[in-house]
Amino acid sequence: MLTRMHVLFVCTGNICRSPMAERLAVAYAEELGIADLTTSSAGTHAVVGADMEPTAAKVLAGFGGDSTGFSARLLTAEIAADADWVLTMSEQHREKVLSVAPGQFSKTFTLKEAVRLAQSSGARSIPALAEARRDHRNTGEPEDISDPMGKDEETFLAVGSEIAELLGTLLRTVR
Repeated sequence: MLTRMHVLFVCTGNICRSPMAERLAVAYAEELGIADLTTSSAGTHAVVGADMEPTAAKVLAGFGGDSTGFSARLLTAEIAADADWVLTMSEQHREKVLSVAPGQFSKTFTLKEAVRLAQSSGARSIPALAEARRDHRNTGEPEDISDPMGKDEETFLAVGSEIAELLGTLLRTVR
């Protein structure tokens, strides 16, 4: 069971992907009975104080999440260092996190990478995921979730569905 765990989600603008993941993780944790999970998000190029993008907020609501009170913030070394687990939307975001908080390497993964490692290695904890990196390297496509910004509602829904599926898998396996 995850206890006193703070998960940070990171994307570019912190108005679409990472806030969807942040708020969905809370909704799923409640549904799964995971206590003491806190989440936040940040962007590598955030417009500080911006609301969640309206289509992203609509998609989030459709998955049971709530965008109320969301405010975008910029990724800083302090924000990254305060997280127990950092899940990014792309490999580029992961590299940015590690450039500002290199000590977070063993706790920082793309969301897709974390799910792949959990599934391929059977890892059920963050340290086990970090250890699995050595033996289960990605040899395929980048483990990125595409940015829906500026695209149609169908694209936002596809991205939201992907995030929801990945989070559901991850929260059920890594405790």
